[in-house]
Amino acid sequence: MIALTLGEIAGIVDGGLAAGADPALVVDGPAFLDSRKPVPGGLFAAFDGANADGHDFAAAAVAAGAAAMLGSRDVGVPGVIVPDVEAALGRLAHELLRRLPDVTVIALTGSSGKTSTKDLLGQLLSAHAPTVFTEGSFNNEIGLPLTVLRADADTRFLLLEMGARGVGHIKQLCELAPPKVGLVLNIGTAHVGEFGSKEMTAQAKGELIEALPGDGFAVLNADDDYVARMASRTEAPVVWFGEHPSARVRAKDVEIDENGCAGFTLTADGVEAPVRLRFVGEHHVSNALAAAAVCVGVGMPVPAVAAAIDAAEPLSGGRMTVTHRADGVVVIDDAYNANPESMRAGLKALVTLARSRPEGRSWAVLGHMAELGEAAAEAHDALGRLAVRLRVDRLLAVGPDARMIHAGAMHEGSGGQESATVADADEAIAVLRGELRPGDVVLVKASNSVGLRRVARALLEDAR
Repeated sequence: MIALTLGEIAGIVDGGLAAGADPALVVDGPAFLDSRKPVPGGLFAAFDGANADGHDFAAAAVAAGAAAMLGSRDVGVPGVIVPDVEAALGRLAHELLRRLPDVTVIALTGSSGKTSTKDLLGQLLSAHAPTVFTEGSFNNEIGLPLTVLRADADTRFLLLEMGARGVGHIKQLCELAPPKVGLVLNIGTAHVGEFGSKEMTAQAKGELIEALPGDGFAVLNADDDYVARMASRTEAPVVWFGEHPSARVRAKDVEIDENGCAGFTLTADGVEAPVRLRFVGEHHVSNALAAAAVCVGVGMPVPAVAAAIDAAEPLSGGRMTVTHRADGVVVIDDAYNANPESMRAGLKALVTLARSRPEGRSWAVLGHMAELGEAAAEAHDALGRLAVRLRVDRLLAVGPDARMIHAGAMHEGSGGQESATVADADEAIAVLRGELRPGDVVLVKASNSVGLRRVARALLEDAR
């Protein structure tokens, strides 16, 4: 964050100074939310949430090194007082970007793969020029301004992941941080219960493309019809990626190794370069092409893009994080989130890894996929059927909302102990502890609200 005085911040957000606060006090660190992780010289944003009131921790944050607080009431520490902390953060972020004309804002969205692609693209861009990018999945009206406020005069690329819960949300984020480059990965059934349909999902995600200026560019998936139609929603040029012959950025000769990682030949503008991903799952080929298309669009040479892909590693936990236990059991923690598309990708990655370990078995420990609305029963049934068709050795459906996964498996012909239901994470842990053997590969996946990351953590703790 560029240095600002407390008085300047108050003027930008139309707020008042806390009693006795020095308007000349300099804030030269980014804004942050967690008082347990204070940023020296930073601005502690105090939100009055459902479970905790940030104002109660403002004094501790300042004592630990924060310069000041941004809050909605005076609590006796240096700060700026505003009626709405979220709105004030957005105004502050917008003004900071206005003062950083050399920063290129790159935004991405999609139904699945956003965070993994953002992590990959952030590393690629960082190999080219100073880059700030979203941490984890901090992609909403609070997380996005916090990311923006980490940019400074040295930043050249600001990469922002944008999430949405309905029409108008991405438009709002784009007004806060106007993008010059916009990437849409795909349109799937994730959150279809909130959006209503894939068509409405596409309408919402396409707001990113509508926000692009004529001198920017869009990066679109040539293999996804919903995404491809977004080209008509912008005057900006389009960089296409995918398997379609018309795509500017493509992959040739894709191969999956024994660890479930893809290798391929990256092709763009007539130049080819070999690539080896460190991300598990064939679905990451499309994500890598999307990231490469952005980099080609901003001027990175294809060989440099390929070298950066080779070096990039998964950054955000709970997303196809693979751990090899000392006893030979392999744990795939993909329990941060789930939707039908990512579930299918996870199951395919599971059986790929298990195939290279013939002495072991594949275990799918699956929970409920949230926010699917009326499509939920059919989607969960189809998931169980797919597990059988892929020859997953053991399926554990965790929790009452996941029983349709087990039902689908039984309808597809699963028998004996191949598929079972368990009441909760504790029962799943007990089954796994009693039955896992060296060489087994375990996929743990569900929507974050199910809490199956506890299962993955327990399996990893058992190996210590």
